[in-house]
Formats: sequence, C-alpha cells, structure tokens
Amino acid sequence: MPASWKPVIEPVSADKIATGDFTPEKHIQYEPPSKVHTMKDLNLPENTGISSIAVSEPFRLFSTGAIHRMRAEVLSKDVWDNCQYSSNLAQCQLRGFAAKYAPFVYDTWKHPETLAIISKIAGVELVTEMDFEIAHINISVKSDKQREEEVQAFVEKKAFDEDEGIAGCPWEDNKPIVDWHTDSYPFVCVTMLSDCTSMIGGETALKTGNGGIVKVRGPQMGCAVVLQGRYIEHQALRTLGTTERITMVTSFRPRCPNLPDDTVLTTVRPISNLSELYSQYSEYRLEILEERVRAQLRSFRENKRDGKKIDVKAMKDFIARQEDFLAHMNREMVEEELVTMGSIDDSHLLTAKDDVGKKKRKWVA
Repeated sequence: MPASWKPVIEPVSADKIATGDFTPEKHIQYEPPSKVHTMKDLNLPENTGISSIAVSEPFRLFSTGAIHRMRAEVLSKDVWDNCQYSSNLAQCQLRGFAAKYAPFVYDTWKHPETLAIISKIAGVELVTEMDFEIAHINISVKSDKQREEEVQAFVEKKAFDEDEGIAGCPWEDNKPIVDWHTDSYPFVCVTMLSDCTSMIGGETALKTGNGGIVKVRGPQMGCAVVLQGRYIEHQALRTLGTTERITMVTSFRPRCPNLPDDTVLTTVRPISNLSELYSQYSEYRLEILEERVRAQLRSFRENKRDGKKIDVKAMKDFIARQEDFLAHMNREMVEEELVTMGSIDDSHLLTAKDDVGKKKRKWVA
C-alpha cells in the first residue's frame, strides 16, 4: 500500500493542470551532453551490460513549459493519494501513475523522438521498460528554516576547512537522498523537475571498477542524465540551499529481443502494486520470448526448405537460453505474501555495503 507520509509540497488541484498534447516541437529543447562516459572510463568491464555507455553529463532535454506540465501532473491530488510509496532507500516516491493520472508525462516518454534521443545517448535502441515505470519520482523536501540552517552550517564548515587547508567536499555526504543501489532496469533517464539555481550538492555518485567513487554533477531543471544503472552502483547525494528536489526516473530496456534483458525486480517489488508490476513484467517478457521463438521457427523452416539438416547443437543452445530466460523470470516473480513492502535488501548491490565508506573519492572532470 502507498505510504501515508506527507511532504510540505502541496498537491495541485485538477482544475489548475494545463491541457494540451505533448508535441516535440514545443516541449523538447534537446542540447547534446558535453560528454558521455563509457564503462571503460569507470574501469568497468566493457562487456558488462547492453552498451559501452555508462553515464552522460547533464543535458538539456525539455522546455520550461514541459516541466511545468509534468510537475502539475506529478503533484496532483490523485497521484499523491493513490501512488505514493516509501522504503528504507528513499522516504517519498511516486510510482505507477502516468498511464492513469498523467497523460502528458506518459506521452512524453512514449514519443518516438524522445526515445530516439535517449537511445542515441545510450548507444543502443531503447524502449520504455513498462508503463508502471513511467515514471518513478523521488522527492526530498525541507522547510525554509532547515534550508537556511544547512546553508549556514555549510558556509561555516567551508570557511573552517579553508583555514585548516582541508581539501575535498566541505560537508558530509553520507546522508544521501537515495542510498547506494543498482537499478532494476538496464538504463534510466533522470530528469530534474526542481529549480536548482541555489542548490549545493545533488550529484550522482558512481562506484568504479577499481574501488573509487566518481561524481557526476546533478542536472538543472529541464535537464537530464542517462545512466546504465542496472550495472553501476550509484546514489543520489543530498542537496543544500533548496527546499525541494524532485527527480523523474524513467526506465528503459533494449528494443531488440535478442539483446539480454537483465531486468530484476529487487528494488521495485517492495514499492509497487505487485499485481500491476507482475502483469506488465510478464507481458513484455513473454512478448520477447514470442519474438525469439518466431525468429527461430522462421530460420528452422527456411533451412528445412533448403534441404539442410537440423543443427542440433544450435537448437539445444537456443532452448537452453530460453530456459534461463524463463527461470530468471520465475525467480523475480516472488509471491505477494513473501514480499515485505517498503523493505529493500542489499541483494541488488554489486559490492559489500560496508565497503562504501572506505572508497576513495574523486570527481569526474
């Protein structure tokens, strides 16, 4: 069931939400990222995942008008009342709302032009993971008093560190908005819905293959970051100087049915309507299986017409891969009575959680 926790943000009433369809000419303001980091850049195996791309620098994606439309739908009363969740990783999340309550958000991420932009940056053709994941909203809020106290503490500590000749980040970053995790899905696009003009911090920290941690600066409002988050441990660092940080996380998988689909449900089962999640997960996975079987059948029939003998080894290899595919799917669909809502364990992490604090920190240039 959704959480009962209420932030200081007031929901937007339905009569205040603007109308009109998503149109890319009006609502997309794409500017390519200044740099895209590869898995090799992060010292991760190049054959990990579905693409050589690890993460992009922030880039402009949507117009101010588009962001205002998204905010209005996300902060609507229907969404707050019916789609709010919390977990031990993050206190306030909104999920599974777009198809029913947010048509503008839904159409934005389903549009071919939006998909083409994300796919180009990711280095592989992508589609949205499933409707329930359009989109996942992370929300962090604080009062004006809390914001002022944090900024004052930041200024005082920065001055002290400069006097003492201490290098590095002038405030503790061990209180993330979202703790260390890998995503359930291959790629995500993280879009900023808040005004970050006065924001301090808010970077995304990524674990590297050689034991280090790099940080990619957070996007400004209307900007986004593309991340192959299924294969990279990361966390959203806390922010100072603002009363809210609202990010929209949209998940993607490869369009090609022959590419691996390493989707897991570890981090989303405890914060989802399991009936909807399992239904949509089953449907798209079975569609992938159907496409693979049909392609295999076409090839088999063509070879048969040409008088070729059946390649038994190839057929057995195909069958074994599909058995693994179905076994993986079966493992992910945990019975509802065995799922503890709001509790996400550490099985999604690639390294021991206790090692996080021991990592050497460095900045992505």
